Amino acid sequence: MRAVVVYESMYGNTHAVAEAIGAGLGATTDVDVLVDVMSVHEVTTAVLDGADLLVVGGPTHAHGVSRAATRASAIDDAANPEKHLELDPDAEGDGLREWFDGLPELGLKVAAFDTRVDMAVAFTGRASKGIAKRLRRHGCELVVDPESFLVTKETELEPHEVERATAWGASLGVALTA
Repeated sequence: MRAVVVYESMYGNTHAVAEAIGAGLGATTDVDVLVDVMSVHEVTTAVLDGADLLVVGGPTHAHGVSRAATRASAIDDAANPEKHLELDPDAEGDGLREWFDGLPELGLKVAAFDTRVDMAVAFTGRASKGIAKRLRRHGCELVVDPESFLVTKETELEPHEVERATAWGASLGVALTA
């Protein structure tokens, strides 16, 4: 089985979660899973050819999937030394919205995730819902409900979120083979 985990990340949290999900998928014990974890900037339709599972995730910005303006704001925030933020090496450039706009019909089994501040969804929104909606528009079938991984107000992953992402990745492998 082959899985592709695609992420957009500004400060590295979504990148870390994507890597953990990939590790969990790769550790699925019932079946060998080849996993590629890639930034949205690296993924072409050719990369998706032959994939059995596509997992897509991004940060929650302004209640949903990031936009060019929210990414620019995040980059500006990282440039402010008082905020103590560091950009992910893949932060600049187009994000998931633009990537989805260029995709053909995929017809893959998929899962969606996001990172968001640890507050009520009514206050934060969830990018994973928008990601799932876009995946369905491309003819994809969700194998599990969208998932959120939580960050602090200081933009750091909450304790144990990496471990939870690894377990979620393993559960994706089980759901796909069930």
